[in-house]
Amino acid sequence: MSCLIFDIETSALPKENLDEAQLEYLFRPAENLTKETEKEQKRSEIERQFNLWPFTAQCVCICMINSDSGRGKVLYLADDFEEAPSDPIEYVPCVDESELLSHFWELAAKYNKICTFNGRGFDVPFLYLRSAVLDVPVTRKDWLGYRFQTEPHCDLADQFTFYNVGGWGGAARRFNLDFYCKAFGIASPKAEGVTGMDVNDLMAEGRYKEIADYCVRDVVATTRLYEVWLKRLAGVK
Repeated sequence: MSCLIFDIETSALPKENLDEAQLEYLFRPAENLTKETEKEQKRSEIERQFNLWPFTAQCVCICMINSDSGRGKVLYLADDFEEAPSDPIEYVPCVDESELLSHFWELAAKYNKICTFNGRGFDVPFLYLRSAVLDVPVTRKDWLGYRFQTEPHCDLADQFTFYNVGGWGGAARRFNLDFYCKAFGIASPKAEGVTGMDVNDLMAEGRYKEIADYCVRDVVATTRLYEVWLKRLAGVK
């Protein structure tokens, strides 16, 4: 059975979208500090996290690859279409987030199994909540489910830590995708110098295709890591 492997990229929404009460709530941990330097540091730390929360950020890109065929699509927000390779990954620019999410859920409905890296902790709940905010119908509502299963959702961050069996100091402590890729001889998605932390700046500068390219590299790497797991570790209990 083919598996849909995907990853998302997110970018913080303008602070102007939030009212005074919301901003006060978000920055309250900073205002509770006494020293102004500590307050500023905490405010910056909180603001950097805006792109991680579905009520302060939007989904700007989703790449999907079929595990069997290696073909896929990358949906991304863009002002206009930029020439890009269409084989094996088709680039699909979208005018807004609602269009991007609608297209994603339409494609996702065709798969009974998905694979992510930390999708249970981030990608899936982010997609669910952003879709709810924008009233975009969700076609698959079973992707969080029972954590100790690999169907319908195989989260490699769970699998390579054996569900956090040893905690941070154990042999199976959790590493990021870049670290796992290097350990298993897989090309790192960060090899070209772009990381998820750059997405806000890339969006602001209109460099949409670079975001899409990075997301594609992320999913290609996740696909290779999934193949490693299938061949060498699937079934370990």
